[in-house]
This record gives sequence, C-alpha cells and structure tokens, in this order.
Amino acid sequence: MRACPLLLVLLALAAGPAGAQTIVTSPGPDHVAVTLYREPNRPPERQPNLSWLNGYALISETRQVVLPAGESELRFEGVAGGMVPQSAIVTGFPEGMIERNRDAYLLSPATLLDRSLGRRVTIRRTSAATGAVTETEAVIRTGAEGAVVLQTSAGFEALRCTGLPETLVYGEVPAGLSARPTLSVRVRARQPITATVTLSYLASGFDWQANYIATLAPDGGHVELFAWLTLASMDETSFVDADTQAVAGRLNREQVQVQPREGGPLELHCWPQSSTSDIPLQELQRRAARQEYGGDGIAITGSRIPRPNLESAAPITVINAVQEELGDLKLYRIPEPVTVAAHSQKQVALLTRPDVQVRLVYRQRFAVMNGVTFPQEAPWRVLVSRNRTAEGLGLPLPSGRLVLFGGDPARPILLGEGSVDDRAVGEDVEVELGPSPGVTTRFRLLGYPGGRGEFELVVSNDGGQPVTFEGTLYFNQVRADARLGRRDGSPLWVTRVPANGRSVLRFRAELPANARPAIPAAAGDPYPARRR
Repeated sequence: MRACPLLLVLLALAAGPAGAQTIVTSPGPDHVAVTLYREPNRPPERQPNLSWLNGYALISETRQVVLPAGESELRFEGVAGGMVPQSAIVTGFPEGMIERNRDAYLLSPATLLDRSLGRRVTIRRTSAATGAVTETEAVIRTGAEGAVVLQTSAGFEALRCTGLPETLVYGEVPAGLSARPTLSVRVRARQPITATVTLSYLASGFDWQANYIATLAPDGGHVELFAWLTLASMDETSFVDADTQAVAGRLNREQVQVQPREGGPLELHCWPQSSTSDIPLQELQRRAARQEYGGDGIAITGSRIPRPNLESAAPITVINAVQEELGDLKLYRIPEPVTVAAHSQKQVALLTRPDVQVRLVYRQRFAVMNGVTFPQEAPWRVLVSRNRTAEGLGLPLPSGRLVLFGGDPARPILLGEGSVDDRAVGEDVEVELGPSPGVTTRFRLLGYPGGRGEFELVVSNDGGQPVTFEGTLYFNQVRADARLGRRDGSPLWVTRVPANGRSVLRFRAELPANARPAIPAAAGDPYPARRR
C-alpha cells in the first residue's frame, strides 16, 4: 500500500488558451486482480517457453483519482507492457470518457536519443591505455537509426567510431517519455471530484501450467499425487499482492495484434578510426564481446535497464488453489494475494491427493499397412486411473506435465514422464510414460491358411512382478484363441503376463491380397532364436 492513496495533480494549466487541459497521473493501482489464460494451441506435453509466452491475462485495477473541474488527461502508469489497447475498459467516471490512448513511447536507449535530437548531452570517453576519463559537450544531430552523428567543438563525428569506450550522459529525461507503460484517457468533470475508477484490459505475455508429481506406492496400485500451479510472466510490469486466478479450457478468442512499443536497445556498427593491425587481438575480442552482449550501453545518471531473466530461481509459495466452476471452463483461485512479478515465474500448490488408485499397463498397437507388419517399437507404459472420488480423485484436472517417482521415499527413483490432458470428473485419466524397458513383444505372420492371415503375438516380461498388457488389433474379421474385448471399435487383447514369463495369442484376420506381406522364411519355427 502506497503512503498516499490519492493521485497527484502534476500540472495544472490555470491560465492559457481555450482547450488547455490538466494532466493527472495515477502512479499505480490501489488494488489489482490478475486472471491468467493458457496459450490456446500449446499441447500439454510442452512446457511454456519462458522467453516467449503466448498466453494472456485479464488485468483489473482499482485506482482512486482526484480530477479538477473541466477537461483532464488522466494517465494510468504501471499498466502491463503487453496491454491490448482496444480491450481496455474504464468505469467509474460520472460523465464518462472522451478518448483513450496507449502511450507507446517508453524510456529506452533508442527513444532517449531520438527525443534528445538537437539537444546538448555529455559524451564520456575512457582511455583504453591509461583509464583516464574525459567529458565533452556534444549536440545530437541524427536519430538512433544507423550511425549517430554528434557535433562537438572539434566538428562532427559518429558515436562509437573513435575506438574508445564511449557513453552518452543525459542531464534529464525529455518530456513525453515514460519509464513505465502508460494508458491515458481524456475525461471531463463539471466540478472537482474524487472518484474510484476500475481499469480492465487484456495483456499478452503470460501463461500458466499444471505440473504433477506422482509417487508410486510399493504395491504399484496407488500413487500420492501433488500438483503445482506454475504462473509465468514476461511482462515488464509487476502486479503486487494481486488477487490471482487461472482459467482452464479453450476460449474462442481471436488473435489480436498487440500495438508495438517504440524504443529498444541502441545498436551501432562502426569500425574504429585506427586500423585493425594497430589494435591487439585481445582488445578486438573484448570489443566484439562487449558489443555482442550489450556493451557499455547508454547511461542515464548511472542507471541501466537490467536484462530480463526468466530462468532465475523463483520463490515457491505453498498455497492450495481453490477450484470453482465457470460455465464450461474451470477456474482455480489462489486464496491469498500473490505477486505476479515481472519477468518471472511462481508456483503455488494446486492440489494434493494422498491415495489415488492407479494401474500401470503396457500397450501396443498391431496392424499391417502397405505390406508391412507393425509395430516397429516397444510397448508403452501407461498410468491409468479414473477421475472419481472412489479412485481418490473426483475433481477437474487441468492439462500439464506429470513426473512419476518410485522406490524408497527417502531416495526416490524417476520412473517416467508424461502429460495429462484436461479431464473432467468421471473421465478416464491416462498418462503415457514412454517405451517399456522390461516388456517386449514379438509379432509374426505365420502364413495364409484358407486365404486368411494367421498371426502370432508373444509378450515377454523380464520383471519380478506380473504386468497387464493390452494389445489393440487393427484387423478385420478377427478370430483368436483367446477372448477379445473392444477399444474404439477394434479388437483388444488384455492379458496378465506373469513375472519372468510370457503370454501368447494366435489369431486369424482378413487381409486384402494387395496388402499381404511376404511370409518370413522361418515362419514355420515360432522361436528360432531359442534353437540357435
């Protein structure tokens, strides 16, 4: 909470021509709420790209303003840099707004130089040989595009072309530049008022993700499930003590082009006046590295704008989010204020389920396509449960990554990683954990008795515990020596493979003549490897 909750009138044009207006600045919100939406097209197995977030947020700010009588320009400082200006809604003015503008001129090395065109600055040079510092007055004669030309008492020269480290020092920040993203609106009041206004808008550069951690019990039939709600922001604005929530589900939202913000780094490319043979190789390398990684930059009274670092460690807050219904969407509300910091990520506890019933099954698909027998890869391990209270769940699950651990809780072992899709209550939950290291299959064509293809499927388990195997047969008119079920309209073989043992299925199926694979030479010998 700021020391003075009211907004200050910075400039009052009491006397002047008709149409003069007062400028009122709101330095920041008194209260803010942030609702995060995931990137619509990002699959659950892919984590958010912290350097390029394609989700968005709905920001709602409450501010108290003091407006004089007449027409005023009200400037909302500290809005999100990724604001979508056309989405902004401002309420609370008794007589409404006249117009609104997203001020794009942010303080940066490039805009600072452009807005100082024709003004006097100080150029500070450091001697590479002695370390001596000299300062000279100069006038900026060109903008930030390309070479920057300065005029000094000695004549005209281009910035950074002397071969010496050079820095421009400005006495003040030109008018019209803001160090913080700003939205301005023009309002009119019949008399001086103090109003509480609400500013709501969409902003790009946010995202969120659920991250699940499952610990498998020794019996293999239960897991302890925990989930983090990871919030990420690449915006330059921090929202302190915000009411924060995340929305799961896909909205039909049209992509809106965000208004570009002017400014940025000052990029200059210039050879020194001396020849490269006069400069030691180490010095050339040092200068190249300085230019590549940002160099000395342009200083404003000794301050610099830090490079955003989303990879830095973020504080982890253990607060359980509360799930609420939002029509067809699901909303996860964080019950305590959370600071959504600039260029950062934060995790809060989403859910905890100590005893969830699960099954670890091994799945594989079998088919013949274009005369080739499939599969050509190992079976996949799949963690299976059902989102019901009886199984220990019974709540909406947002999509995200899952990591499965096993073994001694004091020294856990990573068993696999997968992803969870959005799952409503009552739906099946299936997480693919990758290929199996201990369960293998052999699928062979034995011949064409009676014009039908005859196949043999052998499943081997080299582990010390029995496993469940599920094989989907993408064939027509299947007749097998075991009872088959159905999955998605195709025959399904479910078998319990004993420890250090195997299970065998033989079946016949219709195969078009033009799709029949050649019969292997050793088709009459089911297990030739055992006889060699």
